[in-house]
Amino acid sequence: MNPVPVSLPFTDRTQAGDRLAERVRPLVVDDPVVLALPRGGVPVGAEVAHALDLDFDVLLVRRVDVPGEPGTAAGAVSEDGHVFYDDRALARLRLPRRALENAVEDERTELARTSDLYRGERPLPSVAGRDCVVVDDGADTGVTARAALRMLRAQAPSRLVLAVPVASPEAVEVLRPEVDELVVLSVPDNFRAVGDWYREFGALTDGHVSAILDERARVRGGQESVRGVRVRAGQVHLDGELIVPTPLRGAVVMALGEDGADPRWKGVAAFLRRAGYATLSLDLLTAEERADGGADAGPLGERLGDAVTWLRRSTDAAEGPLGVLGSGSAAPVALVTAAERPEDVGAVVVHGGRIDRAEESLGRVRAPVLVLLESRDSFVREIGEWARGRLGGPSGLEVLTGTDDVLRGAWDWRRVASESVAWFERHLS
Repeated sequence: MNPVPVSLPFTDRTQAGDRLAERVRPLVVDDPVVLALPRGGVPVGAEVAHALDLDFDVLLVRRVDVPGEPGTAAGAVSEDGHVFYDDRALARLRLPRRALENAVEDERTELARTSDLYRGERPLPSVAGRDCVVVDDGADTGVTARAALRMLRAQAPSRLVLAVPVASPEAVEVLRPEVDELVVLSVPDNFRAVGDWYREFGALTDGHVSAILDERARVRGGQESVRGVRVRAGQVHLDGELIVPTPLRGAVVMALGEDGADPRWKGVAAFLRRAGYATLSLDLLTAEERADGGADAGPLGERLGDAVTWLRRSTDAAEGPLGVLGSGSAAPVALVTAAERPEDVGAVVVHGGRIDRAEESLGRVRAPVLVLLESRDSFVREIGEWARGRLGGPSGLEVLTGTDDVLRGAWDWRRVASESVAWFERHLS
């Protein structure tokens, strides 16, 4: 966090957001999202999102004041229901936490009201595996921002950034440990209140907030079509999610094996969509098979093949080139599918897993295959090279930074994403 000299006060919240955007720009790379703290942070955050063309929503947090002392913060409640107490303030005031019980319940009620008003049935955007920028119009005590940041940190964002135009030195001290990056345009020594640093700092209503959210939804609307799908594959149905970007250049079917719930895969999928590829993410196993430890690559390959056929016949991605990405136990399955559907599968990426288990199909795989290994361990490398040497078409191999665990390395999802996009762009064009 490096405050720079700025001309104060800001004209208004929109101008502050415009100036903040340039400081945020180099910090957000991985499927970024901007979340603003209502009400004052919303016009600031909307301007940041507009300037950088990012997803935007509100993040609901309510400050809990000391009973009988409005304006004296003692904690905050986040929209997931957690209460974050300012224990230093409580100790200074000689108040126990239980003295705030009624105030906490009042703020929870208000959170429910504003959530229904601002978001309706729409859930808070997922931040797992994404760069997340929290924006407010300023920070005086840092109590509400800290509650928001701790709630988000538990959801495993790729990077957590707090961006505010102005903050008190005390707030900076409180908030710095909570984030990966703290962006503050100015930290005045004579800070008294956020509003002092704006020429125009009018009160905002719920109507103002709703109007800004509606406008951002209208501007960003239509860029991706998202729907849950159920694909019939033999005697079972596969649950998945199909997301189609605009413009569209092709599609990638993602079979993710036992790690399909890992939030990093959402980051990989988002990276593919930014490159113009629709993503169909599938769980190939039934609940019973998962409980029993999985199923053989052959039958699962048939299921994945049925999913490829469904995608070709039933969706907006039917006409473009198609790739398959398989990870973990689904890696050999991707190769089986490529062997069985050479007319459909144009390129394959396999990540981790024992791809040698597709031995009977390897010679019939004509599509270009990229093998991504999770470890430099000689045994893992030998497996990959052995299988690669038996493929019937062109191939490449890359070793990712990770551990020596054969199946579950501490893989770098950004590298998986960038290598996959580069491979599909080279062979699906």
